[in-house]
Amino acid sequence: MRSRLLGIVLTLVVLVLLGLGLPLGRGMAQAEQQEMFLDRLTDTTRFASVAQRPFIDDQPEVLEPELRRYYELYGIRVALLGRDGQVVAASSDDVDVSAPEVSDLVHAALAGRQPVAPELVMPWESTELVLAEPVLEAGEVRGAVVTFSPTSKTRAEILLWWSVLLGGSTLVLVLGVFVALPLVRWTLRPVRRLDDATGRLLAAVVSGQPVQPVGSSDGPPELRQLSRSFDQMAANVSDVLAAQRAFVADASHQLRNPLTALKLRLSNLEDHVVGEGAAHQVAALDEANRLNRILDELLSMARAGAQSVDPVPVDVDRAVAGRLSAWQPAAAAREVHLVLDGEPGGRALVPPRGVETVLDALLDNALKFTSDGTLVRVDVRRRDGVVRLSVQDEGPGLAPDELDRATDRFWRSPAHQNVQGSGLGLALVRQIVERVDGSVRLESPAGGGLTVTVEFPAA
Repeated sequence: MRSRLLGIVLTLVVLVLLGLGLPLGRGMAQAEQQEMFLDRLTDTTRFASVAQRPFIDDQPEVLEPELRRYYELYGIRVALLGRDGQVVAASSDDVDVSAPEVSDLVHAALAGRQPVAPELVMPWESTELVLAEPVLEAGEVRGAVVTFSPTSKTRAEILLWWSVLLGGSTLVLVLGVFVALPLVRWTLRPVRRLDDATGRLLAAVVSGQPVQPVGSSDGPPELRQLSRSFDQMAANVSDVLAAQRAFVADASHQLRNPLTALKLRLSNLEDHVVGEGAAHQVAALDEANRLNRILDELLSMARAGAQSVDPVPVDVDRAVAGRLSAWQPAAAAREVHLVLDGEPGGRALVPPRGVETVLDALLDNALKFTSDGTLVRVDVRRRDGVVRLSVQDEGPGLAPDELDRATDRFWRSPAHQNVQGSGLGLALVRQIVERVDGSVRLESPAGGGLTVTVEFPAA
């Protein structure tokens, strides 16, 4: 943004310089040419005045020595023409009045018209200044005087003035850069702070840490007000999310005691309920257990979103081996084989106990849906600066349009409503992984089942 704003400022400076420089440069060129025109017009008029008597006496050739000396001194060729347009005296032998532009001027002079200023001569045009003035005697045209003046000196002076003007414009442009740079930095300093604060806001809100204020000590008044509004908004968002997490944690804790008492009372009714009531008593106890699991997962999500320490390096291989050992009895009870594959993953940046929590959720999800006597594969790999941990089961899997929704809170596939669960396991996985800018990907392999792959940044 700084480059774009600086480019806009410099473009405006260039436009101002062009708007002032082009007319000024043209005016300088016109002034130099006008000065040359008046000087040459004076000489041409003088020759026209001097030639009156020789033309009256019909002896114009007597002026030829003076014309030659003038040519030798100033390099300006002069020719005297009679009424018929023919050269009667000249400063040199190479005078040619037959060119169309010269012929037009000669005809105008023989018609009694005075010379006028020519068009502007540019420095790159190597043309001569040609002036033709009538020789008059008692108002009668006796002939004409034509001067051929080189313009190299005038063109060099014009080029010099233009070079000075261009150098001055370049200096002004350089000064404009040096003046605009601190101004642009001062203008954009609040914008940069807002950009940095926006990046910190997400991390602070997710981790539950206090949001650092942007501050509004300098910069334009409008941006200072924007910074103050951003600080107020960030503080409100942080407070709202902190209150939400506190509510979830408090509600989970407060509900646990009456739920435990309810489960105890339902268990005590086991020997006192007969007939159809026994089936209802068992169903009620199952629902109480399900509610207890939901509270446990809500507590886990509340802890994952609450204030905590920054991610730490974790030995992924050790954590995976520990959780597979812990889940081995549950898998063996259903004759499900837990298979570890891949390669050493090394250390990854994960929230404390993040790998264990993620793997518990994935293994619990896999054992719920896989069939008895099948395999659950756990694969660990390290690639391109990330540690990939995937769990694949051989269950019914998910439809392609359900993969994106599987990590939403409380979402469950309509085809799996009869399987115990709350729909919070994969949501918890996503929340933990996103804390460290990782990713979660769900795939349905060609052979059936579901593969969940999580990526953590390598330490």
